[in-house]
Order: sequence, then structure tokens, then C-alpha cells
Amino acid sequence: MTGRPAPRILFAPDSGALIGGGHVMRCLTLAGAMRARGWSCSMLAGEGGLRLLAAFGPPGVQAIALADETPDGWASAFAELGGRFDIVTVDNYRLDAAQEARLHRARVVAIDDLADRPHRCRLLIDTSFERRAEDYAGLVPPAAGVLCGVSYALLRPAFAAARPAAAARRDGRPARRALVSLGLTDLGGITAGVVETLAHLANEVALDVVVGAGASSLPRLRALARADGRVRLHVDASDMARLMTEADIAVGAGGSTTWERACLGLPSVSLVLAENQAPQARALDAAGLALAVEAGDAGFAGGLADAWRRLSGDAELRRRMAQRNLELCDGRGAERVADAIAILAGDQAPESSVGS
Repeated sequence: MTGRPAPRILFAPDSGALIGGGHVMRCLTLAGAMRARGWSCSMLAGEGGLRLLAAFGPPGVQAIALADETPDGWASAFAELGGRFDIVTVDNYRLDAAQEARLHRARVVAIDDLADRPHRCRLLIDTSFERRAEDYAGLVPPAAGVLCGVSYALLRPAFAAARPAAAARRDGRPARRALVSLGLTDLGGITAGVVETLAHLANEVALDVVVGAGASSLPRLRALARADGRVRLHVDASDMARLMTEADIAVGAGGSTTWERACLGLPSVSLVLAENQAPQARALDAAGLALAVEAGDAGFAGGLADAWRRLSGDAELRRRMAQRNLELCDGRGAERVADAIAILAGDQAPESSVGS
């Protein structure tokens, strides 16, 4: 790229109070991959998203504040900013073709998990388990590239780097350390209740609990950690790959961190915290990749306890689950997506592809 201005990419993830941090975190991962290729990266987000950018973003990503996070607010920002960027990556369930059309000259990359609304994009990425490109027939322009499957999961390089050490631990050894990570934003304050339930079941198992600095559970979790030496609290942890590698089992959210656990072969109880997570969690359960428990069920505490006992008490289940997850996700999806965006910037749309 010597002698030419660096290509410019804008990331536009949802970061509303009810959405969690997954959209922002996967955009930050992709921004890191684009920065490594010499691109100039910016992120348009509300207050919550900009906090995550400051805490976890790769160096050099410009922050652009969005005051109005309604669809109309996004559309207005797109109309103003779209012409400044070569690529705009939109990761927001509340936006569709109507807002994306306001981006005018920019090539649009849409990140989606739902396949439930039209997009005006040149490239669509959906990393859902068992998703197929044909699920987007009629929802994207005919010439758009569609990259589907877990092989495109957007994970930071640390996860691929940690795979050898993690795989060596997945031999069915006794469960002595568990990771509890239900999202940095701790939707509904669920983390403290889960940890309280597990503390009655864990016996000698240490609990590494990960939350964000703004988590509503934080005061209760600090009290639990003071009272129980098995509970180790990690606030705004930047070393998730290490924590997952050292864990023997996990209780995690059913969103994008599913693929971080899969990459490192970490046997998990996957909690469904939002309705859109339920189909994938059930499919993963049916495939022997995780144990799904729906947080909204009346019998949630009992279901969580049953899943914990099953996973922590069955060495062969853990070994088998670990192997299937290691085969599913190699952690190099961000590189594949970044390559596809680079091709798109050269005005060569990639062919539709499906990753398993």
C-alpha cells in the first residue's frame, strides 16, 4: 500500500443497554485484523460501545460517538459519514436495508446471525452453527457474497495461539477449575445468581468469574469472593484465552463467546440469555458440543444444577465434547473475513461460501 492512502473502514455495532457487548467485541476483533493489513479503522457507537473500545480495542481505532442509537439516529449518521469510508461494517439487529441504503458510496459488510431481514450489502457474514448461504436468498442483493459458518467466527489471535496448550488439557482429567463468563454487561444481573447456585455445587472446584466494570452483579460478586476462597473475580479481563485454557469446564453465555470456548475445546454449559440464542444453543446441545440451559425457564436453577453435575462428573463427556469443539473452530475466522473484505475493497466480490 506504499504511496496510497490507507483504505478506510468504519465499524457500526449495536451497543445498547439490552444487547450486551458481543457485537462490539467481534467488530473490535475484525478491526484488529484490518489494522494488521494496514487499514485505517474507526468505530461508530453509543456510550457503552465506546467504553468497550477504550477498554479492549486494538491501538489506533478512532472513536466516533453516536448520540441517538435508534434506527433513525443510525440512518442520519450513515448519511453523514458513509462517503468518508471505503467499507462500512454494520453489526446491529435493529438495522436493515433501509438504514444501510443511506451509506451511499461505501461498500457495506453486514454481520448477522438471524437471517430475518433484508440487507443492502456487498458482503454478509453469519458465523452461526449450521447456517447456510441459501438462508439469505432474497435477503441480500444477488451479487452479494455470503460467508456462513463457524469457520468465519471472529476471534482474537490469542485464541488460535492458545489452542495447543488448551488441547493438551482436554484429556478427561478431573474438573478442578471452572470459568463463569456471562457477558461483560451482565444482562439482568444474572452472574451473581449463577455463581451463588454453583458455589453450593462446586465442592473443591475453583470458580473464575469474569464480568465488566459496569456489571450490576459486581457488589454481590465482590462479597461472594471475600466470603468464599474458591471464587476468583476478574473485572474487564483482557486474558480470556488464558482463563479458558486453564479452565476444565465453563458456564458461559450462548452468544459469540461460544466460539471462543469451542476454539479452545472447553466443555461448557451454555446459558441462553436471549431468545435469538436459543435455536443455536439447542443445535449445539443436540450435536454434543455443549449443554444448553435456558435462563428464562421457571426451572432454571434446577436445570443449571443438573447440567453442572452432568458435565463436572463425567470425564468421558468432557473429553468427547472437547474434541468435537476443537474440530469445529480453529480460531482463524477473522483472518478469513479480513481477506474477503480486502478483496471486496478491490471491487471483486468474493464467492458465496459455507464454513462448517
